[in-house]
Amino acid sequence: MQRLKQRADFLAAAAGTKAPATGFVLQTRERDDAGPPRVGFTVSRKVGTAVERNRVRRRLREIVRLSAAGRLYSGRDYVLIGRRASLNLPFDRLCADFLGALARVHRGRRAEKRPPKPAPKQTTEPPSGESTQ
Repeated sequence: MQRLKQRADFLAAAAGTKAPATGFVLQTRERDDAGPPRVGFTVSRKVGTAVERNRVRRRLREIVRLSAAGRLYSGRDYVLIGRRASLNLPFDRLCADFLGALARVHRGRRAEKRPPKPAPKQTTEPPSGESTQ
């Protein structure tokens, strides 16, 4: 797993799929190459002081390190945007939110390639319990 460092890569991921969670927002995009997955972290000054921003960033990096083994797809970029809520959330909850966000992002990718479902059939029978008199 590699780190994102170029601003252009962060902007490209921002145009991709998003999965918000309580402590962060996960953004992802599919690249043209089949290289290893790349992960970037960003925390704005709105979150708090430099100490708080660094703590959020460290927690997000640890979540990815522990949870992402084999769950990140090659040829994709992932960006985690830290929120202030991640300072107070239990670490287990952040891990669970990360796995859920990954599942939503990856499920959205597969859903785009599936054909649309057919519309349900319309029935002419009245709903049960009602009479036609």
